[in-house]
Amino acid sequence: MNFFRFEDLRIYHKTLDFVSWVYNATKSFPDYASVIRNDMIEAAQEITVNIAEGSGRTKNQFIYYLKMGRSSIRKSIVLITIAQKEGLITDEQHEEAKNLLIEISKMLGALISSLQRNKRGERSSSDEEEDDENLEENNSGNELI
Repeated sequence: MNFFRFEDLRIYHKTLDFVSWVYNATKSFPDYASVIRNDMIEAAQEITVNIAEGSGRTKNQFIYYLKMGRSSIRKSIVLITIAQKEGLITDEQHEEAKNLLIEISKMLGALISSLQRNKRGERSSSDEEEDDENLEENNSGNELI
C-alpha cells in the first residue's frame, strides 16, 4: 500500500500510460505545432492530476474531480483528432489514443458509479440510524399506559 491513496488505483497508472503516449507521439511535432503539442500534454496531465488531487478530498469532491477528469478526456479526444486531421499523428496513432481514452473513460465511469453507490449506501445506513434515534427519543416520554 502506498502513502498516497491514488497510487494504488489502476486508473491512475492507466492515465500515466496515456501521458507517456502523448509525450512520445508529440515529441516529433514541428515547431509550428507547439501549441497543440502543449495542449495535448496539458489535457493528458489534467486527467491524471484530477484523479490524484480528488483522491485526497471528501467523497463528493473526489467524484467532482473524477468528472473533471472525464472533461479532460473529451478535450484530449478533440486534440488528438485535430492532430490527426493536420497530419501530425497517423490514423493508427489516433485510433490507439482514442481506444486508450475510451478505456480510461470507462474506468472513470465505473469508479464514479462505485463511489456514488457507496455514498448512497452510507446515507441509507445513517438515515436508518437517525430514524432509530428519533424513534427512541419520541418513545422515551410516551410510554403506553
